Amino acid sequence: MNTEKNAQQRIDYSLLFILFLLAIASTVAIISAQPTLPEKLKNINFVAQQWQWYVVGSVAIAVTMIVDYDRFKQVAWYLYGFGFLLLVGLEINFPSSLVQTIKGATSWYKLPGIGNFQPSELMKIFLILVLSQIIVNHREKYVESSVKLDLFLLGKLSITTIAPLLLLVKQPDMGMSMVFMSIFASMLVVSGIRWRILVSITAAFLSLVALLVYTFFAFPVFFKEHLLDDYQLNRFYGWLAPYEHSNAQGFQLIKSLLAIGSGELSGKGYLQTEVFLPESHTDFIFAIIAEQFGFIGASIVIALFFLLIYRMIHIALECNDPYGSYLSAGVIGMITFQVFQNIGMTIGLLPITGLPLPFISYGGSSLATYMLAIGIILNVRSRTKKYLFD
Repeated sequence: MNTEKNAQQRIDYSLLFILFLLAIASTVAIISAQPTLPEKLKNINFVAQQWQWYVVGSVAIAVTMIVDYDRFKQVAWYLYGFGFLLLVGLEINFPSSLVQTIKGATSWYKLPGIGNFQPSELMKIFLILVLSQIIVNHREKYVESSVKLDLFLLGKLSITTIAPLLLLVKQPDMGMSMVFMSIFASMLVVSGIRWRILVSITAAFLSLVALLVYTFFAFPVFFKEHLLDDYQLNRFYGWLAPYEHSNAQGFQLIKSLLAIGSGELSGKGYLQTEVFLPESHTDFIFAIIAEQFGFIGASIVIALFFLLIYRMIHIALECNDPYGSYLSAGVIGMITFQVFQNIGMTIGLLPITGLPLPFISYGGSSLATYMLAIGIILNVRSRTKKYLFD
């Protein structure tokens, strides 16, 4: 017996409440970071701008939920193509009047009246839509699985991911490249491809990483001349040997560790900041939270992300439609990795990549993208059918 209710009655208010708490945490953190910003930025009301983007994101959620997520399959490739063209425009510098290069990376368009827009943010969502469609179509066409068919599916997913990934590497944008790889990895896990194939891929990837690390230390000249640009190489110097490069590449990480450590258990108190941190309202906002609210405040933020991810996983498992589950898996992989990467880089666990902390860091296109992703999850939840004996 089908006990389906209408979509409005099945809105996941638990997920929305967690999102609201993250918005409050973002507001408090950005206000806290404001006094530490350079003089040229102190007169900008970043909190008001952040809430404007939260409103834009809320509209994006509402619009996303109007359309049944199954309809996304009809436009997925068109959106993917549109996003790919935007990335190509950055590569060929067209139109030159709009293309922006910031901190050595050509990753933005400057839109009149809106500000900087990063097309790779939207491309993350488009990639999730397309990869989900590829998996669904493959499983519908080939009911009986085999190693050959699994490798065929792997090839299709790989080609679709590598195409925009190469453009991101050219920008260069290491952080966003890693996000695309995390989306690809999360989709592979749920795609039904045999585990022995996935284990082999993982082993090969880890071996490649180990080889790169060995090359970095054993043959630094080769690494610099053939593998990474100076901009990217400096990120590794600042991560692996921050105190040897304390006045340059390691400056941000050292200051972040100092801010987090000085917060101790309960922090220094609201608006009590003593450590100067570049990009404190964006990339390093977690360090600001830890300095002012200590281990307790940082743990609360991490707990909110844990609850958010847990709730999304619950929705994905509850969904009885493969396409909805694949969409949810892609969003979960994307957000989980970005949270792990951002917090990891502030404590020296991972290299600094410039990825913001989802829903907390100040940012326009990134926040709107996260909200759009949540809209997809809410859409899946609202249209998941319930049956009496489920």
